[in-house]
This record gives sequence, C-alpha cells and structure tokens, in this order.
Amino acid sequence: MTTLPRQYPDPLPAIHPLPEYLAAGERKRWYEEMKLALQVPWMGVVTMAYSHYPTFFDALWNGAKVLVTSGAFVQEFRSLRGTVEAEVGRLSPPPIAKRLLEAGYAQRELEQIRNMIDVFSHGNFPYLLIATLVRLLLEGQDMHDGAEAEGFAGRHAPEVQVPFVLMEAHHADAPTRAVYADVMATLKLPFVNTDYRALARWPSYFALAWSDLKQVVTGRGHAAICETVHERAVHSVTHVLPNPGGLASAALRAAARKDAPLEEVLQMSRLFQWLLPGLVTNIAYFRAQFEA
Repeated sequence: MTTLPRQYPDPLPAIHPLPEYLAAGERKRWYEEMKLALQVPWMGVVTMAYSHYPTFFDALWNGAKVLVTSGAFVQEFRSLRGTVEAEVGRLSPPPIAKRLLEAGYAQRELEQIRNMIDVFSHGNFPYLLIATLVRLLLEGQDMHDGAEAEGFAGRHAPEVQVPFVLMEAHHADAPTRAVYADVMATLKLPFVNTDYRALARWPSYFALAWSDLKQVVTGRGHAAICETVHERAVHSVTHVLPNPGGLASAALRAAARKDAPLEEVLQMSRLFQWLLPGLVTNIAYFRAQFEA
C-alpha cells in the first residue's frame, strides 16, 4: 500500500522561486505553457521554486503537461475543491461583507475581492495535485499504470477579470508588514503566499479576514480538514489519475540529482506539499466569509 504521510520539513529548506518577470528563454516558455494548461493567471510559488532546478523541471513538465489538461485531472481537483468548501463550514467563518460595507467599502470593491478569491479557489487545486505527485515521485513511489487521458474540452477557470496586483512587503506600510509577519509565524512558513499578497491589495480587508482566520487556523478542526485534503490528494495521484506522460520516480529523481543533492529538492517538495492543504482551506474560509 502506498503511503505518503503529511510531513512538515524541519529545518525549513531554502527556496529559490524565480519570479515571472525575471523568467526568460526556456523558463519563460515553461511558465506560459503551465499557466495556459492550468487556466490560471499566475505562476504559483511552488512551480517557480521547482524551476530553480531546470533539469528536474523539464522532466516534470514534459511528463505532466498532458495529464494536467485531461478530464480526469479537472474532475479530481473539482471534486477536491467541493470537499474542502463543504468541510470549511465546520469552522463557522463569520460573515465579512457587512463589516466591510460599514468600514466604507463599495459593492464594486467587494466584488473585486470575491473575484480574486474565486481565482485562487480554482487555481490552487491544480497546484496542490502537482505538488502531491511531485513529492510522491521524489520519495521513490510511483503513480499507477493507467495511461489513458482524454483531454478536457473548454474552460474550467472562473470567467472573471481581476486586478492581479501583489502587495509585496516592500510596498506595504508597517501595519501590513506586521500582518505578513504574523501570517508567516502562525503558519510556520518562510514566505507569504501569492494569495495573501494579492488579497492584501485591500489592506484593511486582509487584516480583518486574517484576524478571523487566525482564531481557527491552529485548531483541531482546521488541522482535520488539512489532513482530509492531504489524504484525498494522495489518493488521487496514487489510485485515480492517469499517467499519459510516463512520469516515473526513478527518472524524476535522476533529473533532480543533476541540479542539486536529491535531499535538497525533496525537502523543498515536502514544504509545498505540506503547506498547500492549509492554503486551500484558508482560501475556502475567506470565500465562505462572503457566503455567510
């Protein structure tokens, strides 16, 4: 039986994500191909960190590009999203729209925030499944042998236009930087995810939303959802998803070794595969605050 326990890397590994605006040549091509295939407007920190290891990334993407455009892949991440959004209700996210309106927000601004959340609510799940299969393969385990992968026709991403502007720490004022520091300390992460930096474009909203989330993010209910997400993702990559690109543990591990010590790449993969269940749960919480 395949096992892949959720594992927080200690000590935390160094990560070297290459921002989109610095990508050139082959890396730029990879980035554009991946965003198009996943139907997302941003390159996740996870895959930008993978690209620091070019031989590894080349082997991964060549093996995964048909898979991630398959109907089976879309069905799995949609199903997983449904599970998370149903489970997060147990955390009782407090309504937020009325509080924002009372603070002076307009309905148009609330719609922009909701649209931004919808983009991440969709896009994080493909990244989660990719991170899970990467860790599985680097740990020395393989996907099952199914090779059939009928392509997905059409659009699965939300039809919204969002102001995709990231509030980097060096752009932010002291209160927002303090929120970022609190996010990293509470979530035990060495960086602030793209999602939070995008939502902090509305600093007072993000401070309020994070204050609510912080009350539950270290509790048992939140941890239970993260474990459910992890187990479902592992089951997807080991028992459900096809492998049309012939991704194999031995080949991916060999590619990683050409770029760095295998343990370095493995620890990096463990970090992202650990954090993504929490991230999708947190974004589902933010989404539920507007639905309550």
